[in-house]
Amino acid sequence: MKGGGGGGGGSGGGKPREEEQDGMSVHSPCKAPPSSASSLPKEQSQVELELRLLEALEIYPPVKLQGIHRHFVLYGLMEFLRRSFDRNFSSDEVLQLLDRFYNLEMLKPDEEEMDILNHEEEFSLPQSFFVKEES
Repeated sequence: MKGGGGGGGGSGGGKPREEEQDGMSVHSPCKAPPSSASSLPKEQSQVELELRLLEALEIYPPVKLQGIHRHFVLYGLMEFLRRSFDRNFSSDEVLQLLDRFYNLEMLKPDEEEMDILNHEEEFSLPQSFFVKEES
């Protein structure tokens, strides 16, 4: 809901309005998630995880999370993190991390793209391919 009025004094008691620009999430990547806010080692490991993810994004750019390359890029990110931390990461974990930096909803294909990606054509090899040449 858009509203005029106060400039962010925070006295309203409601949730602050979140805005997105260029697909970037307004959630600060520097904030530790609520589950890790209780102890310093967890916060440090979260920062380390975010740094490794950003390194991986140099190799596997998030723009390629669209279209036919989506699953290959996601797998590449999972493998990079697995090698960095010597533990397996699920695709959901990687997407959750990415969601802290990017608006992943913008990367989802629309109806027209899905129709193109799911389009199938009948294909068969020509009969001459199966005929042995006699010499």
